[in-house]
Amino acid sequence: MARIDIANATGMSPATVTAITAELITAGLIEEVQRVVEPGQSKRGRPRVDLKLRGKAHIVVGMKVTAKLITAVVMDLEGNQLGKAQTTIPRRLLSREDLMKLIPELVAKAAQSANLDVSDLSAIGIGIPGTVKADTGFVDWCPLIEEQEFNLKHLLQEVLPMPCFIENDANAVAMAELWFGFGRDVPDFLVVTIEQGVGLGIVLGGKIFRGTQGFGAEFGHTKVQIEGALCRCGQRGCLEAYVADYALLREAELFSHWSDEPNTEQRLIQLYDSAKSGDLTAKSIFDRASRMFAMGLANLVNLFDPALVILAGEQMRFDYLYAQPVFDAVKESTIQRGHHAPEIRIHKWGDMMWAKGAAAYALEEVVGLSMDQLNNGETAT
Repeated sequence: MARIDIANATGMSPATVTAITAELITAGLIEEVQRVVEPGQSKRGRPRVDLKLRGKAHIVVGMKVTAKLITAVVMDLEGNQLGKAQTTIPRRLLSREDLMKLIPELVAKAAQSANLDVSDLSAIGIGIPGTVKADTGFVDWCPLIEEQEFNLKHLLQEVLPMPCFIENDANAVAMAELWFGFGRDVPDFLVVTIEQGVGLGIVLGGKIFRGTQGFGAEFGHTKVQIEGALCRCGQRGCLEAYVADYALLREAELFSHWSDEPNTEQRLIQLYDSAKSGDLTAKSIFDRASRMFAMGLANLVNLFDPALVILAGEQMRFDYLYAQPVFDAVKESTIQRGHHAPEIRIHKWGDMMWAKGAAAYALEEVVGLSMDQLNNGETAT
């Protein structure tokens, strides 16, 4: 984009734009590039110079932590993917010591995949499930970690030479949608994630909404049944306790010992196949989950009146959460008079895109640090 175009778009004077962009060029965040002349365009006159983000200004690693894998992606400031890596989780519940070992190892592996050294990285972004205070990196509760109430950011910065930023994984998905997905041109939208649990990312005015203490948008722990099923958070009646994979399998076990498969994912597939084949017990489990999920979505629509709702996550493989009866039930339970229903879209992307959201969060934060240095008269690094 040329300086004059920036001035026209922002309403700032050309002189102000020139002064600001000169500082950003000095800081290494943007650079000048010769405008490409398209076929048929005139080449007469002084060549026009555009400005663009300087990709090499910041290179980060984004990570997605699940119950099975930690997935990492290397990205530059322009959003280009430079490398990727993955490692398996050694046991069902990780200790803090496990994380302090696994994450630095994966950072090094990811950097190597991009032909980089760890010292070339500006920051690390990590998306994990649970209640996370993003501004401090404090983890109040995470279903994948043995210990609770600790500052993961501080612990990681003891073993890594760059800033680390911790985010709830549903917020990381919302960031990915905002930067790379369906939300790029939508200022207000919701992302509902369904994996081992149920998450929510809220984007208002093009920014992630986290709540006063940073623990907002815990959609999976909204209550849908008084004194209902026990949730892994320790409370009863949470939406997650009826929709998440562990909840479906737990209810199946109440009726009979129906599977000897030790792998949770394969057991869930077996249960789903049984429902599709006409097993009435299995079908009733998924039918109730669908009704509970539709109730939760309807509540979100009534609360936020979003333009767009995006459903994402591993369980998007199973259509019981996005079959037409679910959408019909949402419509029946939302205010319709004088309103139109929001668009609901399915995004079946994998862990790599969740990691890209964590990388986008790290880029946003590290650019903020660079701007603070610039404002304080320091030399950005």
